[in-house]
Amino acid sequence: MGLLRRIARVRLAGRMLRRLRRAGVPDARYLSRPFEVRFTAPGDTEPTILPLAPFLARQRSLDDLIAELLRVPVSWREAAPMLRPVLRGAAPGAPLSRPALPFLSEFVVVDQPDTMTYVTPAQSATWHSSKDRIFATARANLTGAVLHGSATTVRFVDDGNAYWTSHLLLPGWLGRLSEQVGGVPVAFAPERGTLLVTADDGPHLVALFAEAELLFARSPHRLSPMAYVSDENGCTIPYRSEKLYRTVRRAESLLAIHEYAAQGVTLTLVDGWRTRAVWPKDGPVLLPEADEVLIGDEVVPWADLLPRLTRTDHEPPRWAPRE
Repeated sequence: MGLLRRIARVRLAGRMLRRLRRAGVPDARYLSRPFEVRFTAPGDTEPTILPLAPFLARQRSLDDLIAELLRVPVSWREAAPMLRPVLRGAAPGAPLSRPALPFLSEFVVVDQPDTMTYVTPAQSATWHSSKDRIFATARANLTGAVLHGSATTVRFVDDGNAYWTSHLLLPGWLGRLSEQVGGVPVAFAPERGTLLVTADDGPHLVALFAEAELLFARSPHRLSPMAYVSDENGCTIPYRSEKLYRTVRRAESLLAIHEYAAQGVTLTLVDGWRTRAVWPKDGPVLLPEADEVLIGDEVVPWADLLPRLTRTDHEPPRWAPRE
């Protein structure tokens, strides 16, 4: 291979890596021998392998190529009508997000007929649109379904276009279902495509906790086994109940265990509803939030241990000893 060709290959790869990283793909890397770039797009779990040889002779904007690979429109005018909000736990890569509910965040996706692509902070700069504008536009595109008739339990099963679980992000939407379910609406979003709603004093609430847990455990796209209601401002918040305290706490604990596992952190379930972490004997301490912590042979309640800890910048929260 001639020197000029080697230089051209390295330059092309370098430009590709820089543009991918500016587009919010920090793990992009160049492999010289196969002459390819590998990266994982935000929100994807499988890597993309991009052979570079076909592009050496092409006269084409790399920015257009990156936009095509990530399936994201280049202009705000084109992208805005396609934006939708979604609720998710931990997402691979570096998508644009903001906290929404315990262990869940709000993301924005570009919804196209055959794919759904997470928006990254880099797209905010490309579109010359602020983060707030992107989130507001995505929510505005989800107009909110209007239901007619009534039932003790309402089941929404997504066909890929309805974004039912995303409706929990719309202020006031859940509360408006009170007439349909005959009481204060309580919602479950056990997986991305399923939303269950019943009344807080209805006969099916306990059964829906069990159903939501089963769906959550079995789904490859699990979301949350927890229950949710609207507060006085119409915002969705976790459901609370003294009567069903242990049932509610079990659902919260199962979600915590799942989301911490994405960080490689182990929590165990105690008595079916409490979480327990273990203070490691060796190495640095970076604890997940739990109901109690096992330190040697002693079990210490979290509230007693908290004054000795300081929160780090991890999500879900992780805690380190105060210095």
